[in-house]
Amino acid sequence: MNPTIENMLKHVSVRKFTDQPVTADQKNSLIAAAQHGSTTEFVQAFSIIEITDQKLRNKLSDITISSPHVKKADTFYVFVADLHRQATILRANNEKLDSIKNMEALLLSTIDTTIAAENMAVAAESMGLGICYIGSLRNNIKQVAELLHLPDFTVPLFGMTIGVPLTKNQLKPRMPQRNQVATNSYDATEFNELSNYDQIVKDYYINRQTNPSDTSWTEKNLAIFKEVHRADVGAFLKSQGFSLS
Repeated sequence: MNPTIENMLKHVSVRKFTDQPVTADQKNSLIAAAQHGSTTEFVQAFSIIEITDQKLRNKLSDITISSPHVKKADTFYVFVADLHRQATILRANNEKLDSIKNMEALLLSTIDTTIAAENMAVAAESMGLGICYIGSLRNNIKQVAELLHLPDFTVPLFGMTIGVPLTKNQLKPRMPQRNQVATNSYDATEFNELSNYDQIVKDYYINRQTNPSDTSWTEKNLAIFKEVHRADVGAFLKSQGFSLS
């Protein structure tokens, strides 16, 4: 196994960082890595906003509720799915925006943005830095868009804190491949036979060093998905110009 894969298999979210700064050279490399991820038809439908203003950081941290490290991490980026450039090009050429408004375009920009972010995450960890995705920015997606002055056809998908790790979480046991990987067709029976994995996850949570709990993977997912979360996201997407059709 090569060092890149070894490093990827050690990935954990980092929420406690030292005061050591991320250097300008490191930031340039992180951005370059993000920019060189795969992109649909070279569309490059994403933008990255670094948040350096502490007052703005504090407001964004308040939106995330459970992410105080947003205030304290040396570096914080917001990743934006961005089709505003393409909309501007179409408008300048007196073309309709139907191809920008539909669900396929939104998926395209979401995929491009996610690939860019994961490229940055892998690059950061290769430097010995730690990262944490901040999906809870979507707790109030409209307010985030207003704070960042986002134009139409843009969506703030998530943030990412980056810094030198002070401590790291324990590695969580990933799902066995037989529960997630098949050949030629979807294997619903195998994919949903989770009793062994539930026991592995339960053992992990009971024995982990911080915030131990008695729960399984199935129980956690039941708690997450039995209620609707962030019900305002669909309305926000429509307000940004997407038809979702």
